[in-house]
Amino acid sequence: MTLEVRAAAAEDAEQVALLHTDSWRRFYRGAFSDSYLDGDVLSDRRTVWAARLAEPSHSATAVVEDGSGLVGFVYVILDNDDQWGSFIENLHVRHDQQRAGLGRVLLSRAAEAVAERAKDRRMYLWVLEQNTNAQGFYAAMGGARVEKSLVDPPGGVPDRLNGTPGKLRIAWADVAIPELTL
Repeated sequence: MTLEVRAAAAEDAEQVALLHTDSWRRFYRGAFSDSYLDGDVLSDRRTVWAARLAEPSHSATAVVEDGSGLVGFVYVILDNDDQWGSFIENLHVRHDQQRAGLGRVLLSRAAEAVAERAKDRRMYLWVLEQNTNAQGFYAAMGGARVEKSLVDPPGGVPDRLNGTPGKLRIAWADVAIPELTL
């Protein structure tokens, strides 16, 4: 199957929102409340992605497609933090395509955007503490766990969380490491 990796366009907002919603519903259970995840998350994600992709101010979004449509995406905010650099706010791969190398492709694409367009070569992301599979992947990709914090509630609404779930900051001091190069 042939994959196409490209910069996202405004027309991709619907497919990105659908994948983002599905990913949250599958993998954020326990951290996010069931009532939130089972509610109209899709409407919220549509609004977010329509705005982000319509005016991608100092960010980069890449998508991966196969013959069936969108199978993954990554969204990085360039120069987001003075200490940690550019922020990979989202990286999602369709559940039936996980462990097929798409995460590496998307993380590499984020690293390329940081190397080409950011002020420096540092980048980071947050991962749910409960998501041990993703933590293992990021470690294999050269990321270092540097901090633990509490998850921010989606939309700033505390009832959208289950208790006080944790998140971990994973950081790369320089995106020019072999693990991030295709």
